[in-house]
Amino acid sequence: MDSALKYIDLFAGCGGLSVGLHLAGWEGSFAVEKNRDAFATLSYNLMGKKSHFSWPDWLEVKNWNITDLLREKARELRKLRGTVDLVVGGPPCQGFSTAGRRVEDDERNDLMHSYLEFVRLVQPRAVFFENVRGFTMRFRANRARGISYSELVIEKLRALGYEDAVGQILDLSDFGLPQRRQRFIVVGTRNGGAGDFFEALRSGMSGFLAERGIARSNGAGAALSDLHREYGTVECPDSNGFESGRVSRARSGLQRYLRLGNAKYVPDSHRFVNHTADVQTVFERLLGGAPRNRCILGREREPFGLKKRSVTVLDGSGPAPTVTTIPDDFVHYSEPRVMTVRECARLQTFPDWFEFKGPYTTGGKQRVLQTPRYTQVGNAVPPLFAEMAGLVLKQILTNA
Repeated sequence: MDSALKYIDLFAGCGGLSVGLHLAGWEGSFAVEKNRDAFATLSYNLMGKKSHFSWPDWLEVKNWNITDLLREKARELRKLRGTVDLVVGGPPCQGFSTAGRRVEDDERNDLMHSYLEFVRLVQPRAVFFENVRGFTMRFRANRARGISYSELVIEKLRALGYEDAVGQILDLSDFGLPQRRQRFIVVGTRNGGAGDFFEALRSGMSGFLAERGIARSNGAGAALSDLHREYGTVECPDSNGFESGRVSRARSGLQRYLRLGNAKYVPDSHRFVNHTADVQTVFERLLGGAPRNRCILGREREPFGLKKRSVTVLDGSGPAPTVTTIPDDFVHYSEPRVMTVRECARLQTFPDWFEFKGPYTTGGKQRVLQTPRYTQVGNAVPPLFAEMAGLVLKQILTNA
């Protein structure tokens, strides 16, 4: 482990990016995530199961708010200079997201400055920044200068010494993921090589996937077809009054890569929602005649008796739309129900050994206090892509 490249994960969420870097052979120093539920998931898997983070003695192991960390531990962070190879992370993106209502004044938009301040203090050899596609749009505050927030981040990183910082929008379905997920990625290094990142990522993708037995293009069914409810249910291990599903045999290379093995088992968080008979009837109508992989809106909902503002029926043969934090955004492609947490996690390429903690869903006053499992999954960086990126970053830094 002493020779492993070391990184710090900011705005780590439940740990999707760190899972990928773990699989790519990186060593985690520590992770910064303010939410209790998301940090509980990260620590259970990456500190309990995998012992992935070394964690410094001066930093309490808890869910840290980055603002508090910068204020209370600036001296210790400066002392890390010369010991950290990479800082990764993506500040919360709700203010930029094109999946919801974009809000220029959303205070979470300012967290990118906390990311930059952390980089200034620590001065890692490289940085990896991930955010939604909407991060590249221009808000009023920047229009006078004629630049977007994405351009602003690159400009600031270059001023901090990452002169070759570059950014691109990637559709992760082009990299073997079973969902169309567009993300803005920035890579910067202090000693050159960042400009090669995107070309190396694309040129190495086929070999990476082939070594793992994963097809280059995967539909939702390639991730989920061994998780159908028809294969049998048991009483949910962590929720009274609910049922969980079993796995059937593996039907794709992606499933074999993500599963615990060939034997049948009950995957974590594969809890089925208890739909009413009326809701199930609506879903049956949708499966019988609704278009696939696009939102059903407005008057188009009426023939199906659909009251929800919008819903998307998945197509098992093609990549799913971007996984969101709302469980009833998607209807399963062949069964009249919404997706389970585990199915959403499969679309995000979380391996089945990764277990989620906290409530499944939440609402009301608890919404600001809790980050339920569906939200943890929807906000995560897909581990398969993170593993691919981690290998390319290792190659760049090793050759620098």
